[in-house]
Amino acid sequence: MHTFTPKDVRVGGQAVIEGVMMRAPRAIAIAVRKANGEVVIKEDVWRSLAERFSFLKWPILRGVLVLGEALVNGIQALSFSANQAMEEEESGRATGTGSWAIFFTMVVAMALGIFLFVVLPHVISLWIAEIAPEALGIDSIYFHLIDGLLKIAFFLLYILGISQLKDIQRIFQYHGAEHKSIYAYEAGEALTVENARKYSTLHPRCGTAFILMVLIISIVIFSIVFAFIPKPDAWPFWVSNAAYIFLKIGLMLPIAGLSYELTRWTSARPDHAWVRPFVAPGLYLQRLTTREPSDDQIEVALRALSRALSLNNQYKIPSQAPS
Repeated sequence: MHTFTPKDVRVGGQAVIEGVMMRAPRAIAIAVRKANGEVVIKEDVWRSLAERFSFLKWPILRGVLVLGEALVNGIQALSFSANQAMEEEESGRATGTGSWAIFFTMVVAMALGIFLFVVLPHVISLWIAEIAPEALGIDSIYFHLIDGLLKIAFFLLYILGISQLKDIQRIFQYHGAEHKSIYAYEAGEALTVENARKYSTLHPRCGTAFILMVLIISIVIFSIVFAFIPKPDAWPFWVSNAAYIFLKIGLMLPIAGLSYELTRWTSARPDHAWVRPFVAPGLYLQRLTTREPSDDQIEVALRALSRALSLNNQYKIPSQAPS
């Protein structure tokens, strides 16, 4: 197999249904193993908006862009892997996941996410503030600390809940295979199962670590912002809190951008003693979202990575990081 040098391009990935998606700066490859053992691969050229609009490479903004593009790529990869599974179940009759079905699913998922990680923690924090021995207003750091801890608790419960599902456990194995493959590539080794197998399933640039960083940073940002915004006392209680919730939703984009910068910076220095406390929570959380993969699963991840790098190298791409 070809040996690629990590100084040329950096890659990111995502586990999908019975497979892995890998993304290089200008190429995406999705490898999925079907029930008959065949590995099907879909590859596409990818061009980030940052190549057309240079201001999107600015700090903070590039994090928002990476998040948005990763979401688009992830939906495409999940759609492809779901279609392969549906074709298997329908005995070869292609049924395809329609774009409207995907759109509807994403809208429902985003609405549920906003409810679980923005609205519900805020409402519970209001209730706790009411029964607390001391007043905890929206401008109190303790209010946002409670709010943030509730978000983290809900996130952990969500991960623990879905990890009990057999299909999700398979995806978590492919998640581990994705990390092992990227480690082998970053070490400059040939992309073989033997080389990848020895590496950890925990990676500091994982999306799981990024989400945790977002939740932690939101506590700090909300505590600062809400300490200075005007408090419309004339507004009804629930109207003002609805406005606060909408403000929180609006702040999530800059928070995501800042979290990306911090994740990127710390992941480049994971072995520095003073950086380890910042990296450790994300790595520990990945013990819930990754599993030790089989050799067959590592092979699928490596095939996706090899195809993404091969296609990317055809375009002589300069060094840049997709995630």
